[in-house]
Amino acid sequence: MDRREFLKTIGIGIGGVACGDILIPSIVKAQNAFGGNEFFGVLVDTTRCIGCMRCEMACAEAHNLPLPDISNDSVFEKKRNTTETRWTVVNRYETEKGKIFVKQQCMHCNQPACVAACLVKAMKKRKEAHVTWDTNCIGCRLCMVSCPFDMPKLEYNSPLPKIQKCNLCWDRFQEGKLPACVEACPVEALKFGARRDLLDEANSRIFQNPHNYVHHVYGGHEVGGTSYIYLSAVPFEQIGFRGDLGTTPYPEFTTGFLHAVPFVDVLWPLILLGINRAIRREED
Repeated sequence: MDRREFLKTIGIGIGGVACGDILIPSIVKAQNAFGGNEFFGVLVDTTRCIGCMRCEMACAEAHNLPLPDISNDSVFEKKRNTTETRWTVVNRYETEKGKIFVKQQCMHCNQPACVAACLVKAMKKRKEAHVTWDTNCIGCRLCMVSCPFDMPKLEYNSPLPKIQKCNLCWDRFQEGKLPACVEACPVEALKFGARRDLLDEANSRIFQNPHNYVHHVYGGHEVGGTSYIYLSAVPFEQIGFRGDLGTTPYPEFTTGFLHAVPFVDVLWPLILLGINRAIRREED
């Protein structure tokens, strides 16, 4: 079933009508999935995604964000990035094996560069894997420039701006619920669980269907590993993923500098640059 047939079947109107429970695959009760001292994560199988964008709708509903129009195919005409009001997006790629839809959001790195870069520890890596943000942020935006996936976004138009990004549904997790996107996916393209189990599942799918997948799990080792991991039928560069990240966790490149240099020393060159530019404008 392709995306258009699926939308017709469930009868989504212009505003996006919620799908009935009968169409949502049975899921393991969340309270049975959570346990032990494990990193949790999500396996994204791009060979199954049909581009229905119900994950986008569910994310927006769960976090009180503006609701997307998931019946509008025109959004696939160009690549979209996540924003401060859209924490997850689905893009369509033309590949050697046809159209492939890919969900993108914060990857929740095992050793996040954003957490290492944050000078006031507003960014936190939870022991369960979630990378979250607290309001003691001072707005330095080092998390934004340090992220290899370009995920933290600042609310530039807000008088009290916050950093916004996917938090792997941290609040829902604490209530024993699945991430909203996983719960909403009607074709089981998303699977939540312990990260090591998801890696086993991903490798098992490759082994059982070697002609359906490239023999690589993206996020298994990139930048030290991530909690969102991906399967694909084509090389990952064809569906928007960077292939130049390596396997070294980014904090190994940044932590020494950021902890050795006082905060004022980091900002002082920027302050001087701003003053210099202001003076030049006045002189002109």
